[in-house]
Amino acid sequence: MIIDSLILKQSKNTSKEKTPASAEKPMRSIVKSISWRAIGTLDTIAISWFVTGTLALALSIGAVELVSKMALYFFHERVWNLIKWGK
Repeated sequence: MIIDSLILKQSKNTSKEKTPASAEKPMRSIVKSISWRAIGTLDTIAISWFVTGTLALALSIGAVELVSKMALYFFHERVWNLIKWGK
């Protein structure tokens, strides 16, 4: 059944109509990014709470982590857009 769907999907892609490299709509990517960042931040808060034993400290660590990781990801993506390898 899985192989059948893969074959069917592959035969659809061999048509003359090209599928865009990014078939995912931007809003879906935005929602996925936000949900992934929320999961990562909650994980950081939980680990920080476990390590420090202080919820207030864990929440402040999570808040700093949330902002810093989004900024780091943005610049990481911008740098990778400059790299021609694999395009």
